[in-house]
Amino acid sequence: MLLPIGRPLVLLLAFFLDIFMGDPEYRWHPIRIIGRGIILCLSFLKKLRLDSRGAGVCLTLTMVSASILIYTFIHFILLSIKPLLCLLFDTFLCYSCLALKDLFDHVIPIVKALESNDLYGARKSAGMVVGRDVDSLDRSGVIRAAIETISENFVDGFLSPVFWFAAGCIAANVVNLEPVFIGTSLMLVFKTASTLDSMVGYKNQEFINIGWAGARLDDMMSFIPSRLSLLILFLGAWLNRLHPLDGMRVALRDRLKHDSPNSAHSESFVAGALNIRLGGPTRYPEGIKDKPWLGDEYCYPDIDHIMMAIRLLKASSYVTIIIAYLSLS
Repeated sequence: MLLPIGRPLVLLLAFFLDIFMGDPEYRWHPIRIIGRGIILCLSFLKKLRLDSRGAGVCLTLTMVSASILIYTFIHFILLSIKPLLCLLFDTFLCYSCLALKDLFDHVIPIVKALESNDLYGARKSAGMVVGRDVDSLDRSGVIRAAIETISENFVDGFLSPVFWFAAGCIAANVVNLEPVFIGTSLMLVFKTASTLDSMVGYKNQEFINIGWAGARLDDMMSFIPSRLSLLILFLGAWLNRLHPLDGMRVALRDRLKHDSPNSAHSESFVAGALNIRLGGPTRYPEGIKDKPWLGDEYCYPDIDHIMMAIRLLKASSYVTIIIAYLSLS
């Protein structure tokens, strides 16, 4: 059994490794392994000509089970050798499941290109991080795409993994299990669901059935964190002297306007806190999607708003870690 100090220590170390070093690049990155596993399972199911919702449930259960089994095997092998090795492994795995610094780093080239009036370069950089058709974006469209991406992915790439780690640790204490093991397991389950959603959670002919289960699992696991983000972002906006009350007002009004039950929560808060307009009709490779506006009473954002959004989300990440640390101490 790991010492109680391991609970907040693992999360703190993982956070600071991510915020200062970014997402680690190595062959056996858990998200890469999960992605390769999804591709293999899809290939197998396609050979059997299985693409129903039932096949999607099998795909989701297989990937979640495989992720947990592999992690459990390595965790307890290292624990039997030396608890410190196990603690270091869990820390590195948690670090690999956070993606905050990379999220910000991916939009900085967009800012630099726009500052140089290089719309083509800005579109190219935006195309690396967004799923929409960037070739038709004007300057304002590129800026909105950047802000919307970091706002939505603050929950998916950071807040949700931290939430499930903390929730797992707290629940494990109640039933007398190893907190770090349960917390890391739930973090890994969320990342598996998130990866499934990003790879097969599309409402097109190919994935509408087989991707349904993964998308629903991601929706369920993001339900609480996306709503918790309003409180976190409120504190972050207050610390940055933005407009936290406007953020909350717009979020409570616009948070359910998107098709996804979760994605518009953080986006709409950021729109209100920065007094900008986000969303609107968006062109994807499969066609134009008539998204509703978030904060439609405000003006379109400019370059400065990208940096303001980054500062807001950075402050909110520290708020998140402080709350999680206090809950685990």
